[in-house]
Amino acid sequence: MSTHSFNIVVIGGGCVGLATAYKLNTKYPHLKIAVLEKEDSVSAHQTGRNSGVIHSGIYYKPGSYKAKNCVEGRRELVAFAKEHGIKHDICGKIIVATEESELAHMNKVYNNGIANGVEDLRLITAAEIKEIEPYCEGIAGIWVGCTGIIDYVGFSKKLAELIEGKFAGSKVFLGTEAKEFIKKDNKTIIKTNSGDFETKFLVACAGLQSDRIANKEGTGTDSAIVGFRGDYYDLTEKGHKKVKNLIYPVPNPQFPFLGVHFTRMTNGEIECGPNAVFVFKREGYGKTDFNLKDTTQAFGFGGTWKFFAKHWRFGLDEYRGAFSKAYFLKRLQKLIPTLEMDDLTPGRSGVRAMALSKEGNMIDDFKIEAKGNAIHVLNAPSPAATAALAIGKAVEEMATKHFGLS
Repeated sequence: MSTHSFNIVVIGGGCVGLATAYKLNTKYPHLKIAVLEKEDSVSAHQTGRNSGVIHSGIYYKPGSYKAKNCVEGRRELVAFAKEHGIKHDICGKIIVATEESELAHMNKVYNNGIANGVEDLRLITAAEIKEIEPYCEGIAGIWVGCTGIIDYVGFSKKLAELIEGKFAGSKVFLGTEAKEFIKKDNKTIIKTNSGDFETKFLVACAGLQSDRIANKEGTGTDSAIVGFRGDYYDLTEKGHKKVKNLIYPVPNPQFPFLGVHFTRMTNGEIECGPNAVFVFKREGYGKTDFNLKDTTQAFGFGGTWKFFAKHWRFGLDEYRGAFSKAYFLKRLQKLIPTLEMDDLTPGRSGVRAMALSKEGNMIDDFKIEAKGNAIHVLNAPSPAATAALAIGKAVEEMATKHFGLS
């Protein structure tokens, strides 16, 4: 097979990998950059299977990478979508408290949003909830006007198009899986099923495979990726009228998931979900999917067992929602009590890549590390899609300093 030579190789053709390559090439248009994606299309996994929401930045701890990159990334994402005709809608959303016990955390979320500089926020009453979403029941809530929806696959395809169209010598390689890394004369040779790629610098944005790529390349990581599948239901024609835009619960502060919610998609369909179920196959989207290697690695990591010990009740609850439509409906009825069984039809699913520490804690913030001639995005959970352009800029700045780019 042939050998391809590039200045920088980016591994991963999701929105973070493509945004990173785009930002690097925008800063250094003379560099030849390759993006390697093992699937036959960009955005085949997390990017193409997420909820399609443009997050505001309201949930995240002030001063965190998530908070900074989400707010900045959202604004840039919306500007990018307007410039390039990516389907999107800044429709706003409501976060709804249904019980008195949720009010303290709801107010904390609101105050986080104010501290993070999120615009168009206001606390709303039960009556205002009904004005915005007539079928929704709550005792108080938050209006988040700058939240929206977007076609993330369309966004990713446009990034790939710009990389190949604007920068001579740069290219996105589909169906090209990085399998082995060989260090030679201050360069890295990446062996793939489509030939060898020689590069001076490497950036890995491998999502569900990010820990494996870091370990194969030699940088290593002290965390491990664990997958959580999210199942969705769609509203039927009968139930469609019960949701206008986006309705979210107050999230459980113990977990980095936002709870089951209602999302109007850019195609007009309305999704309900997702739950968060531990998977036995990292890229397994069916309820019974299993992969021996993935399962063995997950249970061979001590942090997995410590996580289960801490959160087994949560895990059992999520599994009930995965296999019982009635139980899933009951969770949704907290927000829309009139929702009925025939308002729901099974929808798609996605898998989140969540980095676990050896102590069994979910690493809540983005994690990006540099060593030698490589940079690895080791943890990029939600809101990474919203923040993709900001993450790409952060990696570009890290590469400029760490690699000495000019």
